Amino acid sequence: MLVASAIEEKAPQRGGELWRLREGPVEPFADGLRAVRTADDAALIVGCIDDVVVGYGLVRAERLHDGSRLAVLEQIYVQPEARGVGVGESIMGEVEAFAQSQGCIGIDSLALPGDRATKN
Repeated sequence: MLVASAIEEKAPQRGGELWRLREGPVEPFADGLRAVRTADDAALIVGCIDDVVVGYGLVRAERLHDGSRLAVLEQIYVQPEARGVGVGESIMGEVEAFAQSQGCIGIDSLALPGDRATKN
């Protein structure tokens, strides 16, 4: 499953273990992903190559103290062999569309220290 692969890749990085404990997905992963399907304020976006799912993004709209909304990209992952061909860019395009549809004022996400690929 892609979620397990994302955790496996991030956990050994600097700050990865703390990320896993504080913000990482909790097993059983399928239950958490199923819950997103029925939520009005969240979206699970999949990226495919030739009808094969090779990446995903999980975004939620969060209400801020002033009543405005912020899209929070909680998870994004693309299999290493599918990187560099636009799958992540397509997922981000859908994240942006979700944020706009929710009336969000911006998009926030977390990248681990030193994770240049994610930051790019």
